Amino acid sequence: MTGGAGFMGATLVRRLAGSGRAVRVLDNLTTGDASYLDGVDIELIEGDVRDAETLDHALDGMQSVVHLAAAGSVVKSVEDPATNFNVNVFGTFQVLDAARRAGIGRTVLASTGGALIGDAIPPVDECSLPKPISPYGASKLAGEAYAHAFAKAYGLGTIALRFANAYGPWSARKASAITTFFRAIDAGEPIVIYGDGSASRDYTHVDDVCRALELALECDVAGGTVLHIASGVETTVQELADLCRAAAGVPKHPIEYRPRRPGEVERNFASYDLAQEVLGYVPTIGREEGIRRTWQWFQESVFGGRLSHLQRSSN
Repeated sequence: MTGGAGFMGATLVRRLAGSGRAVRVLDNLTTGDASYLDGVDIELIEGDVRDAETLDHALDGMQSVVHLAAAGSVVKSVEDPATNFNVNVFGTFQVLDAARRAGIGRTVLASTGGALIGDAIPPVDECSLPKPISPYGASKLAGEAYAHAFAKAYGLGTIALRFANAYGPWSARKASAITTFFRAIDAGEPIVIYGDGSASRDYTHVDDVCRALELALECDVAGGTVLHIASGVETTVQELADLCRAAAGVPKHPIEYRPRRPGEVERNFASYDLAQEVLGYVPTIGREEGIRRTWQWFQESVFGGRLSHLQRSSN
């Protein structure tokens, strides 16, 4: 597994190792954290997916690969498109080429829905025409194209899963709205919303996403398959802020509105019908429960169990 010491990897390695699988993680620990894997029976190799020799070593003896390593920020991709291309496009090519050399049976790629498709009338699905509006979205589309090409040219068993906005435990280093909102609440600072709050996303709990990854490893699907993994529920940024404030017990925590940022999709949520048909995937964790559980994790693991600034002030 590449990027296995990151947010999603921390959940997935526990699921895979707990089911008796032998798991090897390759991570350069730029955004990942080796401590996320403490207590889990896995092998960790520190290295970069762009290095072919490192990849050959990491894939030696493996039967499948889950490629999670990526430069995952839309905003940073706009600021520095060259680095985003290098990590996401060249890095994904290197993983696919190493999987080809190693004779890997199944290669599962982490892709994206909203950023890849761009502005479109939701719900989007696998038939929606991709028109990315950020370098990040373009890089994920390029990765899917290479995965399809390697499936057809070399018989590589690739499947790309287009994740909605994943959230949940182990996300303290993730550049996401929920993480940012929770940190603002804990610090007693206003939640910052870019735009008027009407922009929307599909927020899917990491447990549901990782179950889809497990299913992708197990199911017999044609190489080059692309599937949306989502909740199917549209949530505006304003609604998300309200859900985060409610989970933290501070429903009147202040919000500051700033100008919309370039490269970000205005509205997005996805249909998971094809993933249900092909993999048997169905989301099980609703947004209220999932966000409440995520706040609890932040309280226990990041904020040291302390009350937020506003909770302290009200006592």
